[in-house]
Amino acid sequence: MGEGKLLWLLTLTIFFHSLSLHGNSEGRLASPSNSCFVDDDEECDATIRGFNGSIVGFRGSLFRPLPSRGVFNVEDYGAKGDGTDDSQAFGEAWRAACNSSSSAVLLVPENNKYILKPVAFSGPCRAHMTVMIKGTLEASSNRSDWNVDNIRHWILFDGTRNLVVRGGGTVDGNGHVWWQHSCKRNTSLALFFSSCKNLVVEDLVVKDSQQMHVAFRRCTNVKASKLTISAPESSPNTDGIHVSGTKSILIKDTIIETGDDCISIVSGSRRVIATRIVCGPGHGIRAHVSKVLVDKVILKGTTNGVRIKTWQGGHGYAKHIIFQNVFMHDVQNPIIINQNYCDSRIPCHEQNSAVAVSRVLYRNIKGTSASELAMEFDCSRSHPCRHIVLQEIELVGEGGGPATSLCRYFKWEEIGKIIPAPCA
Repeated sequence: MGEGKLLWLLTLTIFFHSLSLHGNSEGRLASPSNSCFVDDDEECDATIRGFNGSIVGFRGSLFRPLPSRGVFNVEDYGAKGDGTDDSQAFGEAWRAACNSSSSAVLLVPENNKYILKPVAFSGPCRAHMTVMIKGTLEASSNRSDWNVDNIRHWILFDGTRNLVVRGGGTVDGNGHVWWQHSCKRNTSLALFFSSCKNLVVEDLVVKDSQQMHVAFRRCTNVKASKLTISAPESSPNTDGIHVSGTKSILIKDTIIETGDDCISIVSGSRRVIATRIVCGPGHGIRAHVSKVLVDKVILKGTTNGVRIKTWQGGHGYAKHIIFQNVFMHDVQNPIIINQNYCDSRIPCHEQNSAVAVSRVLYRNIKGTSASELAMEFDCSRSHPCRHIVLQEIELVGEGGGPATSLCRYFKWEEIGKIIPAPCA
């Protein structure tokens, strides 16, 4: 899927404190007491030490918008919620609210279903904005409504500042109309946030997107929480949450059940925390990133568990990644790094370049593997995986039977009990 050539599957990550490392391995960390998990890398800063910068907790006023003084009900601008197209009414209501000199609420009333064509809500607005979705938004099923060149969104919020989107309502991408005619007919993202700063998206049901459900591109300071995202396991390219070129994002308390990656992270995103996530069915995460924390994740029946997946011939890095406190049930590939990914029916030739994978911690990961191979580290000959720490891993086969591991060009350190035993 689409952006960048670096793919991963993050399902669990959490921040780690000082490590006391021991045991034999091919590669050592610079210092046993170095909680940064790096040596001379200048990117080992306060954020990776404790994720204690602006992202953690979002304690600042950014995520406590001022009390709203004006309510702009879409029905006052002509929305009917009767199965006819309400796109124009939503656009007019947004423009009025966005131009308000005081903080404003754009209200989508409950108990009604509003049909929308592709729409764009552009900022910045004059004051704090809240979009309160209490009813249901449904994508138009009329394919002629989507005949726009290079359209990449259904509902787009672009260039906003201090925006909150919440309300307990439903965003329905009506994807069944497109999946049966091949996903190539409509590659739109359902909820798409582009170049937004100080953004909260919470308490929504997002379902059956044409492709990706919730996407953040080039955003800064984002909190996404209490989301329920779902699509059939067979639906094509329906990622749950997609993060691209975004800095400082917290994803938490979210359930994702889709036909593709639960969370995908690509194109230079940094300072990403995903915690208290339930994933499955689904695949995993993609990324060209650093400083990622995934914590307290439950994976049920997924294709992959915690995975870092990069394309052959790629460039850049995936580093400072922590997978911690993960429980897996019947997962096909519980722990996997694949630096030699090849999405082709014709076998790819080995290439000299690769995305560098380093400084990755797997800690307190337990559960059952649906396959015999519970841990697979298929790294690049030219750019081996370095500074990988395995700590307190317990993965068994179905029924408690033994599982195995496989390693290629992999430099690791182990702490505590590791089941199955790491490769020689």
